[in-house]
Amino acid sequence: MIPPLYWNDEAFRVELLDQTLLPVEERWIPIETPEQMAEAIRKLRVRGAPAIGIAASYGVVLALRAPESHVEMVRKAIALLRQTRPTAVNLFGALRRMEAVADAYATADRHTLAQRLLAEARAIESEDREAGRRLGAYGLEVLKEGMRVLTHCHTGGVATSGYGTALAPFILGKERGIRLEAWVDETRPLLQGSRITAWELQKAGVPATLITDSMAAHVMQRGWVDAVIVGADRIAANGDVANKIGTYGLAVLARAHGIPFYVSAPISTIDFETPSGEAIVIEERDPREITHGFGRQTAPEGIRVYNPAFDVTPASLITAIITDQGILRPPYAEALQALRERLDTPMVSKA
Repeated sequence: MIPPLYWNDEAFRVELLDQTLLPVEERWIPIETPEQMAEAIRKLRVRGAPAIGIAASYGVVLALRAPESHVEMVRKAIALLRQTRPTAVNLFGALRRMEAVADAYATADRHTLAQRLLAEARAIESEDREAGRRLGAYGLEVLKEGMRVLTHCHTGGVATSGYGTALAPFILGKERGIRLEAWVDETRPLLQGSRITAWELQKAGVPATLITDSMAAHVMQRGWVDAVIVGADRIAANGDVANKIGTYGLAVLARAHGIPFYVSAPISTIDFETPSGEAIVIEERDPREITHGFGRQTAPEGIRVYNPAFDVTPASLITAIITDQGILRPPYAEALQALRERLDTPMVSKA
């Protein structure tokens, strides 16, 4: 699997895969400052909720790159990175952890503070990698040999730090000799499905067929879809799920056609402090992503544009939520509360 980034110890910087250039070019770019990392997150050079959290944590470490840097620069970096994207909860969870380390070692020398922050960032990355493998294993409890599974947006290795979230069962299944076939939604307007998911599944040797978003209903109607699996950018305490725009429509279609609809996400994506999907902030992006997609004008000048990056799928439409700590089933408010009590670890976002 190709990671979204890696830490370069020798150069004290991040080497980041520019996902905006996929699938045509695999270019690694150096990230040396929190400002550069914030720009990379905003411009979707790194994307996917877990990968955003990992990238932000390393972005905090970069605040200590200069010899004269100190803890206040770390705090400014955390404040800057918090403002990059409002919906994905992993960003805020990772930054809370980095902030706790900065507070604990506020009076330490620069070298000690940097090493402690770097260790925490590496821990966040390592935990996500292990979570992805567990997600794959739990996913294979509901996705069986020969199933044709539709997925939306991109939820693979470069959106995380290893196996991915919704793509994890496909990748782990390939390793274990379990054949799954993928229907890949192209995912308008930025085409993460066609540019990244299709590319990643091809590299992994998983059979996949690309369709436009508007074809999903048709392939379901023909009886060619056995299940839908998607990732999540934030899961509310009642089980409502914020994910890439178009997810809600797939959930409605799946219900209409009697197809199970699964959400796969690590527990870092659960926001126990957000009571329902109504409280989730939905990011709105540049209208030019629609009117001038990939540099070509495809709409008349001056047309009004609404471009939300995410939508919210009600818990009532979700068959099961697959986490790295097990599979949750309705009623989700009770299942999530039981999970929270079992974890005994508060996860509070600062969105």
